[in-house]
Amino acid sequence: MSAALKVVRPGLFDTLQDLGRTGFMALGMPTAGAMDRIGLRLANALLGNPPSMAAIEIGVMGPDLMVDADSVRVALVGPLSPALIEGPDAPPKPLESDRTHLLKRGQILRVGMIEGSSTAYLAVAGGFDLPLFMGSLSTYARAGVGGMDGRKLGQGDSLPLAHAQATPGDERKIAAPFDYGSGPIRVVWGPQEEYFTADGRRTFVESDYRVSKEADRMGIRFEGPVIAHAKGADIISDGIAAGAIQVPGAGLPIVLLADRQTVGGYPKIATVASVDLPRLGRLLPGQTVRFQPILVEEAETLRREQESRLARTIADFKVARPPGGIDLARLYEENLIDGVVYERPST
Repeated sequence: MSAALKVVRPGLFDTLQDLGRTGFMALGMPTAGAMDRIGLRLANALLGNPPSMAAIEIGVMGPDLMVDADSVRVALVGPLSPALIEGPDAPPKPLESDRTHLLKRGQILRVGMIEGSSTAYLAVAGGFDLPLFMGSLSTYARAGVGGMDGRKLGQGDSLPLAHAQATPGDERKIAAPFDYGSGPIRVVWGPQEEYFTADGRRTFVESDYRVSKEADRMGIRFEGPVIAHAKGADIISDGIAAGAIQVPGAGLPIVLLADRQTVGGYPKIATVASVDLPRLGRLLPGQTVRFQPILVEEAETLRREQESRLARTIADFKVARPPGGIDLARLYEENLIDGVVYERPST
């Protein structure tokens, strides 16, 4: 019997994602991949997986997953409140996020809701035993490719595991939450900033914009002050980079993300610096942002600094205690008594 995680209750929008399907945009294939690459890399690092290994990207609310394997080690990263269910009548036992957990056959992991963010990750040691499409497991649902038959996870799905059981070892946790940054979203002007008036560009950087309900893996449509065009709202279609900010005729910005189209015919006033793309991948409808222009050289420096901070966070992982504190099974395996000293009572 093959080892697997079975979906006994689906979440809201859970898909398999890795670091994306690179090198095929010229053929019209979007990159897809993780909305929050920092979260995915942390989840994989906790397990000793390669950074690019596919994990379950959890959107707003996660699934209930039953372990159909001797054992499996998972890592949960993000503001989650997961729980473990050990039997049909057993109450859920709360688990910690931002760490690994060893799960055994028949147990059910209730991933739960994400608090204050739209995205979290569940990785498994060794990854999932599924075929790649164009070199990636990333799900691109609009074309029905990648991941689990090119769609979000559904009830009854069985996700095959690469390993039949977990290897021995300590559980690990993130010592301190990774700092994604705060304040304005940093952007680089262009490539078509000249298609907007000076007042329009000023409006873009001096106004607050609210995430609308039209926000998904393809992009975020913002609500706020209208940005004035100078040369109309149409251009000859050209390539779309991650974080490109299109402004259609209505004058409101759309930030394009992981599942963005490969080309587009609206002018792009600016492009989000890569250092802040993970922040966009975590935004919820109703949250507000402001955009701040920076130079390309500054954006490159910030990205290098972020990579250094990520490396330090991974180097600082700590050994995690099992739920409830002491691991009695490990304790009983140790030779805790080396000898006995008997003192005769005094008379």
